[in-house]
Amino acid sequence: MRALSAVACLILIMPAVQASEDAIQLGSRREIFVDRFLIDRMENVRLELHRPRDEGVVLKFDNPWEGAFCAYCTVIDDGTKFRCYYRGLPASGKDGSSSEVTCYAESADGVNWMKPDLGLFEVHGTKKNNVILADAAPVTHNFSPFLDARPGVSDAERWKALGGTMTSGLVAFGSADGVRWRRLHDEAVIPKAMVPFQYMFDSQNVAWWSPAERRYVCYFRVFKDGIRRIARTTSDDYLRWTPPDLMEYRHDDRPAPIEHLYTNQTHAYFRAPHLYVAIAARFIPGRQVLSDDQARAIHVDPSYFKDASDAVFMTTRGGAVYDRTFLDGFIRPGIGPQNWVSRTNYPALNVVQTGPAEMSIYVNQDYAQPTAHLHRYSLRLDGFASVRAAYGGGEFVTKPFTFSGSRLLLNFATSAAGGIRVEVQDSAGQSIAGFSLDDCTELIGNEIERAVGWKSGEDVGKLAGRPVRLRFAVKDADLFALRFDE
Repeated sequence: MRALSAVACLILIMPAVQASEDAIQLGSRREIFVDRFLIDRMENVRLELHRPRDEGVVLKFDNPWEGAFCAYCTVIDDGTKFRCYYRGLPASGKDGSSSEVTCYAESADGVNWMKPDLGLFEVHGTKKNNVILADAAPVTHNFSPFLDARPGVSDAERWKALGGTMTSGLVAFGSADGVRWRRLHDEAVIPKAMVPFQYMFDSQNVAWWSPAERRYVCYFRVFKDGIRRIARTTSDDYLRWTPPDLMEYRHDDRPAPIEHLYTNQTHAYFRAPHLYVAIAARFIPGRQVLSDDQARAIHVDPSYFKDASDAVFMTTRGGAVYDRTFLDGFIRPGIGPQNWVSRTNYPALNVVQTGPAEMSIYVNQDYAQPTAHLHRYSLRLDGFASVRAAYGGGEFVTKPFTFSGSRLLLNFATSAAGGIRVEVQDSAGQSIAGFSLDDCTELIGNEIERAVGWKSGEDVGKLAGRPVRLRFAVKDADLFALRFDE
């Protein structure tokens, strides 16, 4: 008896699939299983959130101009090296004070980081420092750069950034090298008067060129009914922005809980840029974990241990809705009292690839403490979440879609006893001859990308452009992503 025969029998008890005239145009883009965008129905499988692995400290904020209140980190892979930008602030003070500077570090591999002596600004009595912006308050409070991917962008503005507080609005900067910056416009490009909320901008405000939407997008912090929320605005030229929309949250097609999100860190996932990933800092005011004695023992600032925070995972495909498929914490605070203070565990902006099968997330930790630093966390490529089945097996069927290409490639992992088989169906849910479960060669193993094969081979090119569904029979396995190869 075949290992998945019990799984195949599930089709007899699942509801009949209805034909659909509205097929998703998948093309050859990668889809990762972080939501139900592609999933029509599931039986004995579930969407599973995968928590990143802590890889330890990679960058200590130990220079005199850095210190305990370093924050709002951005990590960028520019194709030649990794760059990290962050606020330097040794002592707490008023947001947007002259004590705030923007610091810079770089790495060849995303693991080992160095702070170059740039000699651009004199700070704390020396020009031997890694400061790229000083004497630019309040922009240095939360300066957040990106590498502009807009076609035709000039070399002089290949790098862009936003920074500022409610007093200044969000100010636009540009740079040719990502190190030396200049203001692009005299006035704030997103001014306070444009935003219909009581308070805004006092967190990291992130922007980039979206190839999927063919415009710039910006996600920034506001207050709504006393809760830290996220708003979104767009622009064709980076200087003129649309009136903002307040982001809403959905979970299983219902409103999700409204929680304080201190930073949103929304960005286009580098392997599927039509999908925006948000690894947000969830802030729970008044949720005190430490006693006064514990706080004194780790030398945390007395104003910063009476709240708790962690990181949550959200996605959006444009528009004013975040999908909160997973309400649980994505990155939990670590062991030890230093991880349970206010405003620690704040993720850096962007996920980057740091190995052939690995991507990294960076997290600001030990906030308001002498040991403040940046941690690295790792996941397999596309491994935020998966469709998972236990040993007993299960299956799921996709919505109708069209594709381009000739091979179906999967990112998956199975146990030694587990496996995955795939059936190609027409839009009405009927198996297409030659592409049934019985025809499929079972996939066993753990690979970032492997082609699915049937008795006739791997070629599905004759079905390209035609509305189809995929039926997956899964046993003790995870399916992370799929794409069709041109």
